[in-house]
Amino acid sequence: MKKTVFSLFAALFAIALVAFTTKTANDPWPVPDAYKNKVNPQKADAASLANGKTLWNQHCKSCHGSKGKGDGPKAAQLDTECGDFTKPAFKSQTDGSLYYKTEKGRKDMPSYKTKIPDANDIWDVVNYMKSL
Repeated sequence: MKKTVFSLFAALFAIALVAFTTKTANDPWPVPDAYKNKVNPQKADAASLANGKTLWNQHCKSCHGSKGKGDGPKAAQLDTECGDFTKPAFKSQTDGSLYYKTEKGRKDMPSYKTKIPDANDIWDVVNYMKSL
């Protein structure tokens, strides 16, 4: 009887441990309507995409990968998945939502408000992310 109870306890502990340590990109990330509905003032032209790519390579590529698939060299060290920016679920987000997430950050994703202080530069990164 004691072995059965111990085995059951060990199994439940293992399940809980996996649940708390498993990486997930599916955690809800609420975005305030004021951001969600923001219109991107930067046209996604060649200049914007070039600037966005430069900033991406400098700030984002190490975790998100060169093509936005969440496979950068630092991704494996994070507690959460970086997500795949090439998937429809990512691309369906508004530009304002992506701006908010980039500017504010959460968990492993740092805030870029001070690292990329020019708002238009963050919008350029949004344009580049949408092009992946």
